[in-house]
Amino acid sequence: MVLGALAFALAACGSHGGGANNVAAPNANGFYKIGQPYQIDGKWYYPAVNWTYEETGVASWYGSDFNGKYTANGERFDMNALTAAHRTLPMPSIVEVTNLDNGRSIQLRVNDRGPYARDRILDVSRRAAQMLGFENAGTAHVRVQLLQQPTLQAELLAQKNGGPDVEPPTQLAAAEPVAAVKEQTLAPPNGAAAPPPAANASTTTQTQQQPAPRAATSHLALVDPTDAATTKTPAVPAAANSRMYIQAGAFSSRQNAEILKAKLTQFGTVNIDTAQVHGANIYRVRIGPIATTGEADRLLGDVVKSVPQARLAFDW
Repeated sequence: MVLGALAFALAACGSHGGGANNVAAPNANGFYKIGQPYQIDGKWYYPAVNWTYEETGVASWYGSDFNGKYTANGERFDMNALTAAHRTLPMPSIVEVTNLDNGRSIQLRVNDRGPYARDRILDVSRRAAQMLGFENAGTAHVRVQLLQQPTLQAELLAQKNGGPDVEPPTQLAAAEPVAAVKEQTLAPPNGAAAPPPAANASTTTQTQQQPAPRAATSHLALVDPTDAATTKTPAVPAAANSRMYIQAGAFSSRQNAEILKAKLTQFGTVNIDTAQVHGANIYRVRIGPIATTGEADRLLGDVVKSVPQARLAFDW
């Protein structure tokens, strides 16, 4: 079983695009880089700034084959650092990655391009996979969210190294408005003595003090890699509220959906569900639900041989 899990994990690493031929940055901050649209295996990718980015999908990891090579923005890849590769986010970006299979969550620095295998949305370093708890499995069902303030701090540092996209953000994003806090004295519970009045106590409305922003450093203190206890569990574990499917097609004609469904019965339970798109019914052909990301990854590999447009889909 251990050898099998290891083989699967190594196969997962092969989904990374790599940055071995890139130019080195003058220091560990790397260059600031968005990049031009590019094509891999016939598919186009469009790098862009997207401050509202949030996506759910499958993550994999990469390690020793790329260790020490240059990433897409000129940093040295360190498989024991907390970094990641993404196909379109600017570099560097800081993202929060949550493993929806176990609730673990950490912050990673995006400094490379990839992955390009099937529908995987993120490649993480080996250390990140260890902390997220999927090193042996090879892949995990994850949610990836861009963190605006840490990303802007990292980008401002990288801008000093130049690079192809040298226009810096004009300013850090405005802080969220701080709500007023109303303070009042409550009666003590039955039998309890009333506490002495606090010095300068007031029943008037006061404004909560805004905390000072964390200073940017050459290495953002994202998560201490030696302390797995820094991972956190979402308030509502997403794994309990989401389901995975292989979506083989979506049609405006129910008849066409039925034809595809009949073609896919060899792969398991196939359903046709109805969704509304711009006021019209769309019939989606889906296999599942599927219990684990490993099973989904293997099944998708089989289905795409018959239906190349098949992809992973998630319902919440």
